[in-house]
Amino acid sequence: MKSRQNCILVSDFNSGTFSGLLNNDPGYPAINVIDAPFDQVERVLMDADMDCWKRNPDIAFVWTMPEKMSASFGKAIDLGSADINDVLEDVDRYCEMALSASRRVKYMFHPTWLFLSGTRGSALTDMRHNSGLSDILMQMNLRLSKRLSEASNIYIFDAQKWVNAAGVKKAYNPKLWYMGKIAFGSEVFKAAVHDLKSAVVSLFGGSRKLIILDLDDTLWGGIVGDVGWENIVLGGHDGEGESFVDFQKALLALKNRGVLLAVVSKNEEQVALEAIEKHPEMRIKKADLSGWRINWDDKAKNISELVSELNLGLQSVVFIDDNPAERDRVRAALPEVLVPEWPDDKMLYKQELMSLNCFDAPVISKEDLLRSDDYLLRKQREDLKRTAPSLEEWLKNLGLKVRIEEFGGANVQRTVQLLNKTNQMNLSTRRMSQQEIEEWVKGAGRKMWVFSVSDRLGDSGLTGILSIESVGEDAKIVDFVLSCRVMGRHVEDVMLHKAAEYSRSAKALRLSAEYLETPKNKPCYNYFSGVRSFKMRDEKTFVLDLKGSFPAPDNIEVIG
Repeated sequence: MKSRQNCILVSDFNSGTFSGLLNNDPGYPAINVIDAPFDQVERVLMDADMDCWKRNPDIAFVWTMPEKMSASFGKAIDLGSADINDVLEDVDRYCEMALSASRRVKYMFHPTWLFLSGTRGSALTDMRHNSGLSDILMQMNLRLSKRLSEASNIYIFDAQKWVNAAGVKKAYNPKLWYMGKIAFGSEVFKAAVHDLKSAVVSLFGGSRKLIILDLDDTLWGGIVGDVGWENIVLGGHDGEGESFVDFQKALLALKNRGVLLAVVSKNEEQVALEAIEKHPEMRIKKADLSGWRINWDDKAKNISELVSELNLGLQSVVFIDDNPAERDRVRAALPEVLVPEWPDDKMLYKQELMSLNCFDAPVISKEDLLRSDDYLLRKQREDLKRTAPSLEEWLKNLGLKVRIEEFGGANVQRTVQLLNKTNQMNLSTRRMSQQEIEEWVKGAGRKMWVFSVSDRLGDSGLTGILSIESVGEDAKIVDFVLSCRVMGRHVEDVMLHKAAEYSRSAKALRLSAEYLETPKNKPCYNYFSGVRSFKMRDEKTFVLDLKGSFPAPDNIEVIG
């Protein structure tokens, strides 16, 4: 992901405040705003030759007012009623323009439509079907969402949440509108900046994947080593106890979306695990944890070891601890770990967790839902590995299967997700939207496959991507991506086997792979360096002579 993203801002009100906040916000990533001409939305969306589009925007943020995008709705505000069919026809016409413009950027964002301050109908008829203003606006937003979802790279923001967070008095100021055509107060714009940046990070694979939790006064109230598991504050007819249960439920909801849970706590392991397993109000059990370090060692050290064991990066971690000294220690020792400030009031824990937007994901795949279970199965695989006489025997006992499919259909969303979030085993670290991948694959001499991995212990799902571009006697591996969850099981060799066989069938004589170095993809370089069949043409280019063969591993069943 580029450190600075170019964002074209299209609006029919004065968005200068929003533009300034977005340009100057210090959070990652930096956004360079390209301001489209004021109040020329239709022209900007339709005319790709305008100067604002020639500045190569990566993303577009289109923020409009419903009465300006639908003349029929504007009349409804003035007259109190409108023909709903006329209004929805206006919405469809507007959406066609937005869909057309979305092809010029990686991603487009569009907030839902809101009433300006002071706009109201009759309290008794506002929600009357097909005639009340609020009902019509709701139908407009539903149609907007439905139509814009036709493009995979458009995302809708719920702007009402920004207004609710700001409060009506701070969200709207009539003087700002009359004097400067500024539709909202700065608090609404700040909330929009926050959500936009979070969305960009998520879409380019920067979401956090692992929450590491303390135990005492974090998952329950009290010190379990002092009071015993029977007497910790958790559940029951107690305000704090109930809040701890709700906090655990919220954590499990994130786990069900694919976020991993783990524990790092200064405690006696046996005592702590006994509380987790035996207390009747515990919602989080050992089976929900991908790992733990429960001892008296330095927490920063424990976090590093645990993250390494899970084969993740520190940039994937959120650490939650009630103790400010422990939070400061981890922040200082592990700056890549997100350590949020945590409230003293235990009843605010769930609210604080829900305010973190670092777990946002553009899509939740089957692989996300199974991620936590997959890490538990990984432990079982490692146990088998330790008892097996050799690596080959271990792989044979696993009964590994790799299914190969061409990119397309049901595998598209997961492919986009894997391409944009995988860092370690990633040859070129290309970041592409679904639309960009689909356009790339259409090019001459280009092919892309996906690899799904399973064994007798479970299904790891779609975990590999291979793409090749061939011209005459030369074929080149463009994408070589493999999830860390299946690294080291010779799936990499299956992918190279597929690359070699296809390239040979395309009449190529050479297969090359150019390694584009990033701070995190050294494992990919190490893998290619260790494949004897590949020779190094220069420091970063590996070449395979296709006169020879590159067989698939004997201990893996290859399907497709």
